[in-house]
Amino acid sequence: MMAARRAYVRPLDFARGCVEMAHGGGGRAMAQLIEDLFARRLGNAYLGQGNDAAVLPMPAGRLVLTTDAHVVSPLFFPGGNIGCLAVHGTINDVAVMGARPLYLAASFILEEGFALGDLVRVVDAMAVATREAGVPVVTGDTKVVEKGMGDGVYITTSGVGVVAEGDELWAGDRARPGDQILVSGTIGEHGMAIMAQRESIGFAGPIVSDTAALHGLTAEMRGSGAAIRVVRDPTRGGVATTLNEIARQSGVGMMLYERSLPVLPEVAAACEFLGFDPLYVANEGKLLAIVAAADAERLLAVMHAHPLGRRAAVIGSVHDDAHHFVQMTTAFGGRRIVDWLSGEQLPRIC
Repeated sequence: MMAARRAYVRPLDFARGCVEMAHGGGGRAMAQLIEDLFARRLGNAYLGQGNDAAVLPMPAGRLVLTTDAHVVSPLFFPGGNIGCLAVHGTINDVAVMGARPLYLAASFILEEGFALGDLVRVVDAMAVATREAGVPVVTGDTKVVEKGMGDGVYITTSGVGVVAEGDELWAGDRARPGDQILVSGTIGEHGMAIMAQRESIGFAGPIVSDTAALHGLTAEMRGSGAAIRVVRDPTRGGVATTLNEIARQSGVGMMLYERSLPVLPEVAAACEFLGFDPLYVANEGKLLAIVAAADAERLLAVMHAHPLGRRAAVIGSVHDDAHHFVQMTTAFGGRRIVDWLSGEQLPRIC
């Protein structure tokens, strides 16, 4: 069957070829693209079933399901590309619920004329990310739109994970007055890396996206035994918007400490130059954790022992506030409101 099929379809030219409408038409060309590119690089026993849906074992515990669309521009940036970003972002959305990520589904919308060589780079990055994370792509879909109707490639990924029996969910409505707010590391790298690449701005120190899968870190945090209330990954809208969401869900107020916020000097300089506030800049490999005050130092020590938490810090606390305001004690001793992001500070960053 393989030899017969190849007799009718010319080999894919990954060096010089482009995506064609036929690659989304459901025929031989589409089958060839799926087999020679996606299945070859992302292949595993579940994906190899070759059906319209994957049949998966049912784990014990509660299932966690998430889905996310990725439209980042540019597609390639310092530290990664849309492929690894799609994997990491979806894994993290599962992990911050306190779940163990199990499987991914991926849907590609390709633009006619998109270079096959660039598509290979995207899929290779996804393959590396899934292998390193141990979370396979088990099913997927491919569509092609006419030239000018897309932006090279859009990727939608869905993720499934499980919260083990007896483990608590980490949910946004569980923050309590007196809790401490932790961040797993320096903030703002992803958004500033995208911005610098998009605008061809060079800074003295290179800014690299922090995109990473956080489930290894969250597993260590779970194992610490600390009374963790909420965990979130501060992506679009950054730390400020994420904390405002949690404050509203939990019906509390928050106070941040400006002197404690970890920001790389090059990111701080870039934000100052471009007029951005690091608190509102997206991250793709950091998390916020709200924990009972008595357990904050224990959790911080566990985070520091993990490669993705070496620069973790306590950045604030939770208190009673009927208005659910997030505020910040500034470096000069004053206070200011850290409000919701108004509008879109950095469009298409994930």
